[in-house]
Amino acid sequence: MWLPSTILAEIPAIAIGFAVAGLVIGAVGSLLVGRVAGMKTIARSRQESEQVLSQARGEAETTRKQIELDARNDVAKRMEECTQEINARRNEQRETERRLTKREDGLDRKLDALTTKEKYLSDFETKISEREKTVVVKDAELDQLITSHQEVLETARSEQKQALLRISGMGEDEGRKEALQLLEQDVEHEAALIIQRVNERTEEEAREISMRITLQAIQRFASEHTADNTVSTIAIPSDDMKGRVIGREGRNIRAFEKATGVDVIVDDTPGVVVVSCFDPIRRAVAAESLQKLIDDGRIHPSRIEEVVEQNEKEMNERLVKIGRDAAIEANLQGIHPRVSETMGRLYYRTSYGQNILRHSIEVAYLCQVIADELGLDGTIARRCGYLHDIGKALDHEVEGGHPAIGMDFCKKFNEKEMVLNAIGGHHNDIPATSPYTPIVMAADAISGARPGARRETLEKYVRRLEQLEEIATGMKGVKMAYAVQAGREVRVVVDPESVDDSNCQYLARSIAKRVSEEMTFPGEIRITVLREMRTVEYAR
Repeated sequence: MWLPSTILAEIPAIAIGFAVAGLVIGAVGSLLVGRVAGMKTIARSRQESEQVLSQARGEAETTRKQIELDARNDVAKRMEECTQEINARRNEQRETERRLTKREDGLDRKLDALTTKEKYLSDFETKISEREKTVVVKDAELDQLITSHQEVLETARSEQKQALLRISGMGEDEGRKEALQLLEQDVEHEAALIIQRVNERTEEEAREISMRITLQAIQRFASEHTADNTVSTIAIPSDDMKGRVIGREGRNIRAFEKATGVDVIVDDTPGVVVVSCFDPIRRAVAAESLQKLIDDGRIHPSRIEEVVEQNEKEMNERLVKIGRDAAIEANLQGIHPRVSETMGRLYYRTSYGQNILRHSIEVAYLCQVIADELGLDGTIARRCGYLHDIGKALDHEVEGGHPAIGMDFCKKFNEKEMVLNAIGGHHNDIPATSPYTPIVMAADAISGARPGARRETLEKYVRRLEQLEEIATGMKGVKMAYAVQAGREVRVVVDPESVDDSNCQYLARSIAKRVSEEMTFPGEIRITVLREMRTVEYAR
């Protein structure tokens, strides 16, 4: 298209103008758009800020309410604690007031009692003063009477002396000598009578005191009177198990006897195997081992050795514990561990069925009671009584009597001389050098003589009955004698022709004396003499 040159000349200026106008319009539009966008942003920011402010106000309100609630709870809790503290202090104050009131009442009563005693003492002092005055007067009168009486006696003696000299025709020296001889004879006779009465009274008092002390000791310590059984028998559930105990060709039983050192008796008695041994510890280990093997069911030589070794270890630990518990029960301190273990072995030792460890503890307490009554040291007496039979735990290993064995054993562990003498002399094997030895002897006899404490063997029991009857029938005039009531009484039947009624009492006393001298027995034996005269006639 053709344009005029003028127009072509003006085209750049117009373009520039349009460009400038476009720029201005663009700038204005940008400003307007930016302003509108800014206003929207500001509005959105205001809205968001209002929302955040509203949320913050809500959270602040919630926090405020929570804080107020916590503060109220804290205040209520503090108020409750304060109330409890105030109540506790009020209770303490009331208790204190009650104690003070009680103490005041007690003081008032004591004050009244003291006032009464003071009044009584004042009256008593007044009476004593009056009595003293009376006594002084009576003393003066008595002195005067004695003086006058002595003068009268002197005068009478002088007159009697002159009369005797005149009658007897003796000189004064001869008369004095003769009178002194007669007086000496009378005094000797009176002295003998006095000594006899004093001895009799002393023996009676000593017997009463010893009986009282013995009875008091028995009453203050009452222990069990159970007798232990020393036979070790093991129950076998079946004959098959008995055969397994014996083993093929007896190898199991030989291995068991070799490992334990006991004798196993397997006889025809059904369901029983007997374990025999002089050593009670080995017998107990063997019995427990055999019982474990039977319960386990596995019985062969290696298993036997394993079980026996385990039981021996357990037995040693058990002995230590038993000895320690016994020392604690006897309230003794400073017992050497070796001595304590040896005392534990007495748990498995019996004497006529009486457990020696229980017997030792009983003797210990009896010794203490007797020693306390006699004013001696009860602790030393208790130690002497506890250790007196310790030798019985070793008499299977050492030769000699158990008192000497026990004394030598305890001497190695520095026991006191009084304790050693009591151990070695409680059976009169050595002389007693301290008062604790006879105390142990008495307590030992009391513990062994308690009814039910010990059992007699059948042979000894029968022999005692036979000896009683032999003593009774050996007396003159006795026809028959019977020991009855387990040897507590002997009934003697005499010949009425040779023994009259007056001789029955003498015969009973004679038999009782012989029984006391020739026999040893617990308690007492009653002697009953029976005499009967029978006259028979027949009417025909």
